[in-house]
Amino acid sequence: MRPDDWLLLCRTVRFGDTDAAGVMHFARLFTWCHEAYEESLERFGLPPGEIFPTPARSAMANPTSNAPVALPIVHCSADFLRPLVCGDPLAIQLTPRRLDPGSFEVSYGFCSDGQPVAAGLTRHMAIDSHSRQRCPLPTAIQRWLEAASLGGGIQPL
Repeated sequence: MRPDDWLLLCRTVRFGDTDAAGVMHFARLFTWCHEAYEESLERFGLPPGEIFPTPARSAMANPTSNAPVALPIVHCSADFLRPLVCGDPLAIQLTPRRLDPGSFEVSYGFCSDGQPVAAGLTRHMAIDSHSRQRCPLPTAIQRWLEAASLGGGIQPL
């Protein structure tokens, strides 16, 4: 699998993504960041239930297992460079990188018609779902980060 299959995602700006002025509502950028992050993991081969476990599902699957790991966002930022309107094509380039054994960040570059239009960043920390204490990143996320670092430098078409 080529990294651009799971680190470069495309979508179209929809009417519901815009505000009363007809341009993308600022909060949509973070929704797109998280959706791109989830889709990237899925395309890489990691099922959502493995990365985003729910307490009820985890307890039913194996009540004696260790608590699942949660990956909450502990920091986010965004820069808006150009307005987006309904119908605009959007390419989202993800650049994930490990920060330490228990955290990582994902940079998102947004382009429309080959022009940069926005940038986003989310920083995630691994915590034990029950104790809420920091812990190492799950193996699946470590594989995703390693593969991303080996396939770096992908550019939107």
